[in-house]
Amino acid sequence: MRKLTFAMNVSLDGYIAAPGDDLGWSTPSDELFQWWSDRVGSTGLSLYGRKLWETMSSHWPIADQQPGVTPAEVEFAHRWRDMPKVVFSSTTGTVDWNARLVTGDAVTEISRLKAEDGGPMDIGGATLAGAAMRAGLIDEYVLATAPVLVGGGTPFFTALDNWVNLNLVETRTFPDGVVLTRYETKR
Repeated sequence: MRKLTFAMNVSLDGYIAAPGDDLGWSTPSDELFQWWSDRVGSTGLSLYGRKLWETMSSHWPIADQQPGVTPAEVEFAHRWRDMPKVVFSSTTGTVDWNARLVTGDAVTEISRLKAEDGGPMDIGGATLAGAAMRAGLIDEYVLATAPVLVGGGTPFFTALDNWVNLNLVETRTFPDGVVLTRYETKR
């Protein structure tokens, strides 16, 4: 069975995007960016909701061709393009960049994917991850918590029907005061 992880940058007050989908507060240090890049390099399959897919696919497919691009950005762009992806959306017509589109029930498809053999899976996007949380499908939560309060926006955690008990398995501090915490779901 594949492991499913929900990993995102998050503000100290619990948001993955500020009002207006502003992500300006979440620019990572070089060290944190490399951590995210290594994570993408070791992910067997990434699951995206529509909004996060639109954000990522509008930048990373050609990021390595932009003026002033860093070697780390080139590496991330290549890893991102190579990583298999599934995009969940009822409004998106087509996807590319090593992705396939799922328009049906996300929980059913995520359950099917988890049951397959293969490398670990990451899930991103508040609505998609929220559905997986409520269904009890997430095995690990990774929060890269930035020392900023944004006051509203898109929350990392969704409303749940039941408690989810977690075990802390890692903490790490990055430059600029970002604290990474990794929790496994108690089963």
